Amino acid sequence: MANIISLADYQEFWRERNQNTRQPDPSDPSDIINICPQQFGSGYERWIELRDISLLIIDAEFHHDLVIEKNSSDSCIDGLEFGFHLSGYWNNIHAGKNFFQSGYFHQNQESELLRSQRLLKVDIHPESPELLHSFITGGLNPISPKIIKNLLEPDQEPYFQIDYTTPEMRVALEQIINCPFTGLTKKIYLESKCLEIIALKLEQLAAREDSSTKGTALKRDDIDRIHYAKEILTENLDNPPSLIELARQVGLNDYKLKLGFRQVFGTTAFSYLHQQRMEKARQLLLEGQMNVKEVARAVGYTNQSHFATAFRKQFGTNPKSYDLLLRA
Repeated sequence: MANIISLADYQEFWRERNQNTRQPDPSDPSDIINICPQQFGSGYERWIELRDISLLIIDAEFHHDLVIEKNSSDSCIDGLEFGFHLSGYWNNIHAGKNFFQSGYFHQNQESELLRSQRLLKVDIHPESPELLHSFITGGLNPISPKIIKNLLEPDQEPYFQIDYTTPEMRVALEQIINCPFTGLTKKIYLESKCLEIIALKLEQLAAREDSSTKGTALKRDDIDRIHYAKEILTENLDNPPSLIELARQVGLNDYKLKLGFRQVFGTTAFSYLHQQRMEKARQLLLEGQMNVKEVARAVGYTNQSHFATAFRKQFGTNPKSYDLLLRA
């Protein structure tokens, strides 16, 4: 059964727990860690102030499902935010997804749900439109005027978009979480990684718009079949069907499935399968019940070396050292 708490009380428990904040980098007073209150779980929130960017890393595990109730004054969103969920569930966003939001509006939901599991997420908050202004006004990015306006004038019409986190985004996110530097080097490194992730997200927004304007019109039944295809892939990571066989199972031709999968989920069926395989492998490694060879087989790799290469490309580290790096 979920524990219910108001947002004001939730925030007060965090303030009481962190009257004396921790600084992981003594040379950087703007790098602060807040420890999760014991009544909620374990872990931390880490805030790092960069040039015109506020970076938040959350790595916390909650003992119980937690419902945070809000009132109307709590539900305001203002400014820009790029959010990436690597593990866990929060506010209707699952692991492996990211969101972009801008503008000032009241959220519809009256509560937020934190699952009793590990939550690992990275939020990037550009604090000034000037950060992106020099890039976007050069006319190099094929993004719609509406999104550009929300990027440069975030106090305008609200905008919210959810999509899948790509392998390229995932690598940069892991590098942020496991940043090995301190001081000035850390600042420059993290700022470059934040800009890299923002660029990848903007590219994803542009690709999504392009596919929506050029994509094949899908009927409701087609979309249902494409969602069924995703379920089949998820349930058969160790021995997935070919694209032609998958199309046959869901009752579509392979051409419509290929184009429709990208149109609905913003990625190819192969890329989705690869991402889910790597995510399952990561979870199995964290559980510590299998060695690398057993994990590789569990997600469909007969060659351990090929698995290690794919894992390193996805997460930026070798599978043998992943658990140690993530828990350091």
